Amino acid sequence: QVQLVESGGGLVQPGGSLRLSCVASGLILDDYAIGWFRQAPGKEREGVSCIHKSGEVSYTEDSVKGRFAMSRDNAKNTVYLEMNSLKPDDTALYYCAADQDCAGAIVVSLGMEYWGKGTPVTVSS
Repeated sequence: QVQLVESGGGLVQPGGSLRLSCVASGLILDDYAIGWFRQAPGKEREGVSCIHKSGEVSYTEDSVKGRFAMSRDNAKNTVYLEMNSLKPDDTALYYCAADQDCAGAIVVSLGMEYWGKGTPVTVSS
């Protein structure tokens, strides 16, 4: 049974940092592309970033470029999202998801095969 479990969310002040983790079980992480998504209250889910099975980060949403970075630790079967210079607009429920490629992160309506339940991030003073 495939499980993706996110952690690391919380309340942070504007300008602060958080590192989200996505731990996978039931699949080998480097056999999949892993995407980070977010959904703010009243807004549609959007793709934030995606790392291809090769390890290359193949997608980063424009509003987070230069502030967010994905990485992967195959030994721990974990993917990370390092978030810096956080803004109130980054407030959302953050999800990780897995599929064979990153198409579903770029075009969200395509979907991803496996999803975690999310971890909340609130950026507020």
